[in-house]
Amino acid sequence: MKRFLLSVATGLVLASSPAWSADKLLNASYDVGRELFAQVNKAFVAGHPGVTVDQSHAGTSAQARAIAEGLGADVVTFNQVTDIDFLVKKGLVSADWQKDFPDNASPFYSLPSFLVRAGNPKRIKDWNDLVRDDVQVIFPNPKTSGNARYTYLAATAYAKEAFKGDDAKVKEFVTKLFNNVPIFDTGGRAATTTFVQREIGDVLITFESETRGIRKEYGNDKFEQVTPTVSLLAEFPVAIVDKVADEHGSRDLAKTYLDFLYTPEGQTIAAENGLRARNAEVAAKYKADFPDVRLLTVEDVFGGWDKVQKEHFAAGGLLDQTYGSR
Repeated sequence: MKRFLLSVATGLVLASSPAWSADKLLNASYDVGRELFAQVNKAFVAGHPGVTVDQSHAGTSAQARAIAEGLGADVVTFNQVTDIDFLVKKGLVSADWQKDFPDNASPFYSLPSFLVRAGNPKRIKDWNDLVRDDVQVIFPNPKTSGNARYTYLAATAYAKEAFKGDDAKVKEFVTKLFNNVPIFDTGGRAATTTFVQREIGDVLITFESETRGIRKEYGNDKFEQVTPTVSLLAEFPVAIVDKVADEHGSRDLAKTYLDFLYTPEGQTIAAENGLRARNAEVAAKYKADFPDVRLLTVEDVFGGWDKVQKEHFAAGGLLDQTYGSR
């Protein structure tokens, strides 16, 4: 309920916002980042009196399209490189955006993880359990959600290893996974609502940060986190929307805001919200909170995001072939 109310409150803030100025930012972010950026913004504004930071949250592919259609976001804090590259192609973000901030402009990272109900009644331990006939899986629509695209890629990466690169078996595995999803919500937070509040499904696949947040909010006695043996590195890229920031006169503030995410304070807020920090000292402090997991990368498994976009996410690509007309 808290998360639903926060979503409504965010919408009301945006609807009543004053005219743009150099002291005001709009951050367009991913769907399950509401709590994180509520805390980030509070801390940032405390150190920058007179500044206002508003939020917009949705699946990042939907956010990118909204910005291309006129949403006046000064910065984006996404969970998928391809959605920022989409804005590059639209002339809204500079082509070398990943050089503007450290770690390829990704201040923290996560991975697709599982959340099951108390006692783990279906004994779900790894990706292969998700294609069983007796398991219902919840995650959002990979056509609209960067969160779900990571799930799709992580499952594909697991299958590539399990079936030694047999493309037919990999495709069959991913198709079975999709067939076990009774509802495809448009974003990660809606999928969380489906699993937690509507009590549909046996397992929720979402970012590790979201699984930790759900357990913290609803109680460890209601849900259990399951970390698979292998998952996919999920980076959270950030960028200044150059065209918008220049129009608003907010470029300097936009850079200062995104720089804040790399500070020890910003990194600590991220870690406390279940994200894995880049800062070595902060990461060491919170190491016990994060299970060890073997992380694969998009570059190593799929040849990079450009190749993923062409082979998997383009019209008629491998995602369309497995997802079908659901």
